[in-house]
Amino acid sequence: MKFVTRLPALLLACKALANAAKTSIGSVSSLPRRSALRIGSAGLAWQNFGSAAHSIEEFGDQTANQIGRIGGQLVQGDESLMSQKAHGTTESAVQPKLRWNVDRETADRICSFNRRFAEYAGYWTNTAFLEEARQTTREIVYYDSVSGKPLFVAPRGRSMTDFLVESNVHGWPSFRDQEVVWSNVRVLRDGETVSVDGTHLGHNLPDRNGNRFCINLVSVSGNPAV
Repeated sequence: MKFVTRLPALLLACKALANAAKTSIGSVSSLPRRSALRIGSAGLAWQNFGSAAHSIEEFGDQTANQIGRIGGQLVQGDESLMSQKAHGTTESAVQPKLRWNVDRETADRICSFNRRFAEYAGYWTNTAFLEEARQTTREIVYYDSVSGKPLFVAPRGRSMTDFLVESNVHGWPSFRDQEVVWSNVRVLRDGETVSVDGTHLGHNLPDRNGNRFCINLVSVSGNPAV
């Protein structure tokens, strides 16, 4: 299966998309797809699992207290986090039913058997995520596709429109420091952004506004751990 964008290509894709900032959020055809994310010649095999926006307000104070530290300074991690485990760099495979109709096989490869590659630029706009995000005015909690731990809460300190526009410009969901659940997220020396359980999430690609975490949607489409 081809699903990859190497990090140098990812950087080039981000620059190319930045030059096309006026592209509308819903315009998928104009987004570059520098890697395939395909299953055979038929393309992606979508799974109709449905999805639900998980917001802090929706789950109440108890869930808010369980999320952990959100925002603050970047927390660095050690390479040992990505050591080989029972299932690649994680102890188990991704959850059987992921949110936003993301492809499970692709999610498993990127999350657990990958350190350098990414879903193709604009992939997230081909999922159910975009429509759901447009329809909510509340923060969405993004969970580890393997462990179900909360990883990001967004948007924070900006509007949903601002979050979507920035993500569209760069090609991947883009989170800022104040939106990271640092209890469960670490950044390695080379910028690789991972969960404390060894899930590959994406990379930190700072810009003039500070740290920007360019994250694969397939890595943060989990359901909350019970």
